[in-house]
Amino acid sequence: MPSPVMTEETLKEQYDILFDNTPCFVAVIDRDFRIIQANRKFRETFGESYGRFCYEMYKDKTERCPNCPAEAAFSTGVEHTSTQTGVDRDGRETHYVVTATPLRGAANGSVKAVMEIAIDVTRLRELEEEKLVAERLAAVGQTVAGLAHGVKNVITGLEGGLYVMKSGLKNADVEQLGKGLSMLDNNIERISHFVKEFLGFAKGRLPQTQWINPNGVARDVVELYRETAARAGIALTAEFQDFIPEAPFDPEGLHTCLANLVSNALDACAMTEKKDARVIVRTKKENDIIIFEVTDNGIGMDCEVKKKVFTNFFSTKGSGKGTGIGLLITKKIVQEHGGRVDVVSEPGQGSTFRLIFPVSRLPNPTNESCAAPRNQAAPALQDEEKAHSRC
Repeated sequence: MPSPVMTEETLKEQYDILFDNTPCFVAVIDRDFRIIQANRKFRETFGESYGRFCYEMYKDKTERCPNCPAEAAFSTGVEHTSTQTGVDRDGRETHYVVTATPLRGAANGSVKAVMEIAIDVTRLRELEEEKLVAERLAAVGQTVAGLAHGVKNVITGLEGGLYVMKSGLKNADVEQLGKGLSMLDNNIERISHFVKEFLGFAKGRLPQTQWINPNGVARDVVELYRETAARAGIALTAEFQDFIPEAPFDPEGLHTCLANLVSNALDACAMTEKKDARVIVRTKKENDIIIFEVTDNGIGMDCEVKKKVFTNFFSTKGSGKGTGIGLLITKKIVQEHGGRVDVVSEPGQGSTFRLIFPVSRLPNPTNESCAAPRNQAAPALQDEEKAHSRC
């Protein structure tokens, strides 16, 4: 069957139908930045627009936008895409992704007009904001629940110390009195640290990144725990790869991560009776990836424990001995740097925690004026948001 002949009138009619019913904002803008044609969705959202300035319709402004995609398309002759925020005819904020395409004249090929096609992403933005609010509320809820449980344990310790101290006063037993005071002092210190740690997690902090020597932070953490390890009879050693170049990290955040891992590793070794208990801190760079590794030969973890180790306030240290917040904080800081945490562990054999940072994903230094040139950091590892734990 032969194809029907399409007349110029029929083609124009079909074009008008397609143009007007496109489910995006479509506007044709001339060199004076006046709208000479707009589809139905544009008119319904922003109002009747023929002959009016695009910035007037999109954003209720009296002058051109500083990052106008239409202006970029006119000046370069190529297509430009950007994300914009505007105001609809009812005064509501509207977010959209707009692509400005130059339309050339048939005679000399010069750009006569620009067609802007914009996709409304307002609802997506709202969902993102709702998600952020929900995550913050969840963090607050986690904090309250964790505080309630942890404070209860500390109060038990305070009550015990008070009882011992009262017994010492009643019996004029100086040794017992000193023991009670020591118990009170220890538990007051614990509750102070406990509350600060939880509030820090709930409030959060933006990474303050700067160019640092990764080995320097790791070395500081090893020195911090060297005496503690020696007193516990645990060998704490460092194996640092030479000449790891400087990279943009938050030194305080990185120090917190490594300190949490070393502290946990020492606790894992202390929970065994091994005479050769050891913790090794390693640094290395492989294929443009910086890796920090903390290995111990302590009690280790089975699959079920590994699944829970990064969940809310889970601790393997027993009642009153751990808040379960350290690894949550570590995971959060690592993800803020575009990295991930990898865990390998076997019951009775020990554990290895790796902090893995692709250099290309590290955030730009906070103070750009003092920073060496960097490529724009990629977003966090979306497919690897959860810490990796291999059974």
